Amino acid sequence: MVSRRAFVLGSAGVGGALVVGWSVMPPRQRLLTENPAAAVPGEHTFNGWVRIGSDDRVTVLLAKSEMGQGVSTALAMVLADELDADWSKVRTEPAPVDRIYNNLAMVVDGLPFHPDDDGTLKHFLGWMTAKTMREVGVMATGGSSSVKDLWMPMRQAGSSARAMLVSAAAQTWKVPVGAVTVRSGVVHHLDSGRSLRYGELAERASRELIPTRTVLKKPAQFTLIGKATRRIDTPVKIDGSARFGIDVLPPGLRYASLVMSPTLGGQVARHDGAAAAAMPGVAKVLAVAGTRGGSGAVAVVADTPWHAMQAARKVSVDWTPGPAAGLSSAGLMQRLAQALDGDDGFGYQSRGDVRGALQGAARTLKAEYRAPLLAHATMEPMNCTVLLKDGQATVWAPTQVPDIARAAAAQALGLPTERVTVNVTLLGGGFGRRLEVEHVAQAAAVARELPGQPVQTFWSREQDMQHDLYRPPCVARYEAGLDAQGRIVAWRATSAGPSIVQQYLARQWGLPAAGPDKTTAEGAFDQPYEWPAVRVGHVIVDLPVGVGFWRAVGHSHQAFFKECFLDECAHAAGQDPLAYRLALLQRHPRHRAVLEAVARAAGWGQPPQPAADGAPRARGLALHQSFGSIVAQVAEVSVSPADKSIRVHRIVAAIDCGLVVNPAGVRQQMESAIVYGLGAALHGEITLRDGRVEQSNFNDYPVPRMHECPKIETVLMQNLEPPEGVGEPGTPPVAPAVANALFALTGQRLRSLPLRLA
Repeated sequence: MVSRRAFVLGSAGVGGALVVGWSVMPPRQRLLTENPAAAVPGEHTFNGWVRIGSDDRVTVLLAKSEMGQGVSTALAMVLADELDADWSKVRTEPAPVDRIYNNLAMVVDGLPFHPDDDGTLKHFLGWMTAKTMREVGVMATGGSSSVKDLWMPMRQAGSSARAMLVSAAAQTWKVPVGAVTVRSGVVHHLDSGRSLRYGELAERASRELIPTRTVLKKPAQFTLIGKATRRIDTPVKIDGSARFGIDVLPPGLRYASLVMSPTLGGQVARHDGAAAAAMPGVAKVLAVAGTRGGSGAVAVVADTPWHAMQAARKVSVDWTPGPAAGLSSAGLMQRLAQALDGDDGFGYQSRGDVRGALQGAARTLKAEYRAPLLAHATMEPMNCTVLLKDGQATVWAPTQVPDIARAAAAQALGLPTERVTVNVTLLGGGFGRRLEVEHVAQAAAVARELPGQPVQTFWSREQDMQHDLYRPPCVARYEAGLDAQGRIVAWRATSAGPSIVQQYLARQWGLPAAGPDKTTAEGAFDQPYEWPAVRVGHVIVDLPVGVGFWRAVGHSHQAFFKECFLDECAHAAGQDPLAYRLALLQRHPRHRAVLEAVARAAGWGQPPQPAADGAPRARGLALHQSFGSIVAQVAEVSVSPADKSIRVHRIVAAIDCGLVVNPAGVRQQMESAIVYGLGAALHGEITLRDGRVEQSNFNDYPVPRMHECPKIETVLMQNLEPPEGVGEPGTPPVAPAVANALFALTGQRLRSLPLRLA
């Protein structure tokens, strides 16, 4: 046992220690925050993750943002299970900014290693990256890493608090610790029949010495983990008390509506706001420079959103066009294709003599695939509320990166970061869009001009659509060599597109664009197929269009390229797509099991029933590994006889994501990811003309409506491996499964997204 102070100082290590010594030590503790937690009346803090109230209420501190993915429920379940808490008494609230909440797993998973690589270099760099991110990383929700990142910290936090409660009870009763048991928030001494609720013990237990080691439960002892559990955030969303960013209402709130540059990256040259300033309720009209990847704007601040929006229509602006001025979608894709003509890019995977194998192949196949820019289209448009008062600032933001948001606000306000407090609200969708903070910097710049008054800066749907940081466009060329039996002897894939990571590092920290970026080629190189000879590369092409992390990132389009081309190989070989894939997975039993499970559930090999109008259906298959999870999907499609539109009737999915924390949550996320991926497959496309985004709302950037959504069935593979990602892995296989089904049905091989039949 150690005191809190000794625990922190001991974990920090001795100043001036050799780097070698530091490198062999595990990452610093993730149990206690650097600064003491703020006191909450009636509640007692046990560590940086949990408080227990005198009324038995258990508050779990969430270091991850809840944006509909159910992370608040899953993480609370993990901690509450080890704590042996009464689930009906568990609630959550956002954690403050602190280094113990930095996301280690997301950055470690971003290292450009193949999942099958078990080498020393991979382990060493992963170890060092985790240690470094603990100290200088970011507090982020992304990369489907939330449960993976906090699986052990949340268990340790719950187990530690439980041990402190048991110790306090044992001392109260003057009995050995081993004579005390715990069940559902109550501590028992069976020999005497005495019991104490957690709330009765909380004050004394919180003063106990923090155990340096605790015994974690074995899976057979779990009482919550693995059980389908209702979402902890559902009641407040049903009764309307849930608070999203756009629901923030501090006293005296004013609203800022925007006039934004018509071209991407444009800035305000001159503006005339006199007519707007003269309108009722208007407090101020000001120009705001675009920073951190954003475009310039003129903000109109008024007493109500309606007054602000109406007055914004009266503003006259002359613009300085951004670097994207004159750019068209056709020109953009041409630049990517041209980049592939003379460059095979950085090699992310290389094995065997690809050139020789292609030359000696009995048959070779070639194909070019394309994917467009995509918007995130979150249900809640960008917004942020800022109050600057007495040299301090309070920010309310639906953000995936509270510490980066704090830094952006502080810079815009001219304050040290420690004088800025960020309150993370619920997010009305994220999908990677809220990893960006240009709108936070913008809101802070507006609030700076109205000190003492909270100001909410909000975007319209059209502004959100036309000033996104988009999913990158990509062009890929594939080539495969087959032997006389149709087996693949060589596989070569090269793609071209901009780098998200390079842009992100530049706009957040001013770092120069350099080095490879795993997200550009993920989904192409990090797959399980056992090619005898393979080369996968990517050419980074710098484009004057801001790109950002989109649900499943590179996997979202690289899976389409790879799985469709593999289907082309199976067809050329005259073999069943399922059998063809299984033959390439001899040393990957988990992947084989997922494929076989989805095939059984979908009835692969049996002809599907025709659609209700008699149109024939066909099935397509795709397998993809992303964010640590293995997903296979079978799509059943038909084509409408009336208008030749594509109809997806059924999607069967199987996922191996390691140990399943909340089966209900995993199924919900698979359904969400599939619907999101289906929208991109059938409709999603952002096009440019003269540097302007042509789409503006859901009328010309459609998402699947209820009548378009297929029946979705999910098979959960069972194992006890540590949890892996869930929020994104369901998206990548959707487009290739649908495209492969369309080929089986129509004979048309569609190689560009969105899918459109001739």
